[in-house]
Amino acid sequence: MGKKPDLKLYDKESKSNLPRPKYHSLGEVFADFYGTAKNSTTPQTVEDIQKELNSHINELQKKLDNFPVSETGGTNAAPGASNTTETPGNVSQTPGASNTQTDGGGPVQEAPQEEELPPPESMEDLRKELDGYIGLEVVKKEVRSLIDLVKVHKMRRENDLPEPDLSLHMVFTGNPGTGKTTIARLMSRIYRSLGILSKGQLVETDRSGLVAGYVGQTALKTSKVIEKAMGGVLFIDEAYTLSGKGESDFGQEAIDTLLKAMEDHRDDLIVIVAGYDELMGRFIHSNPGLESRFNRFLHFDDYTTEELLSMFKMRCDKGKYTLSEEAEEAAKKRLEAENGPTFANGRGVRNLFERVLVRQAGRLASQESVTKEQLMEIRPEDFEDA
Repeated sequence: MGKKPDLKLYDKESKSNLPRPKYHSLGEVFADFYGTAKNSTTPQTVEDIQKELNSHINELQKKLDNFPVSETGGTNAAPGASNTTETPGNVSQTPGASNTQTDGGGPVQEAPQEEELPPPESMEDLRKELDGYIGLEVVKKEVRSLIDLVKVHKMRRENDLPEPDLSLHMVFTGNPGTGKTTIARLMSRIYRSLGILSKGQLVETDRSGLVAGYVGQTALKTSKVIEKAMGGVLFIDEAYTLSGKGESDFGQEAIDTLLKAMEDHRDDLIVIVAGYDELMGRFIHSNPGLESRFNRFLHFDDYTTEELLSMFKMRCDKGKYTLSEEAEEAAKKRLEAENGPTFANGRGVRNLFERVLVRQAGRLASQESVTKEQLMEIRPEDFEDA
């Protein structure tokens, strides 16, 4: 039997490179051992050959942790050295870097590409959508004026005229369910259509998405949210909760991080903060930095009963439900009764609609047979205890 293969590897304990090893893969061990055994003049049993071969394999396996085995003919590298591999086509590729196909190579991974954005929507379509919203007449007027202002501002830029400072950050005030998030989402699309924002996405968050529980973590947490919103609109609901909670609170750290980002990325980031009127007024005026950057306020009035009824009927139309005159009157009376200081406006309409459907389902489920018309019909009794 031939002598045992001489394996010379990198020695981890002495931290030194030893001479280049004879084998770079298990395949080479098999090939060399097979040739040695075949040419041996000493008779060998199958068991002897298998035992000897296993011994070589086990020894090599024990030393693999100390030596990066290369199957492409690469050289040994000590721990801490540059870990690059020769890809087919002689392109040096660092792990984690972009991979490209070469003339002599096999399949390689392509670098991830950014998702292609859809083309900007037309201003005509966006204006129609704005006009189609129920209520919000004051808000609609302000948004139209803002669109005109931004368009003229852009024209001055295109004609090399001086551009006055234009702050597009906004404060939305009003009770819950008055359409603040809906308008914020529309504004992000409008700004992209006007060329103000590169992406036009809306990122929604609140205090819990910005503030962490330990020193130094809030800035990192807030920065990650801001990064997601780059190129679009960052919408912070109940923003007043970021301030006024004492010296040990980390909300101020989120405010400071936000103000810096608004200054550094003024050309591709718009921030909209929202909340109750009085609380938002205190929040903005509590900090000179906030006061100087947020100078555009939009107030969202509560919906009237007629507007709430229109929302309810719109939900019925979208869901293929029908309201008789008696059922419509029942809906109106229910909305009049609930439309008080604690009613959540549009959100309250959605909740009432869902409860009515539960009542309708309970009524129909007890019947032996149900027609298509009955599945669509909402009756006055469906509003009872809904």
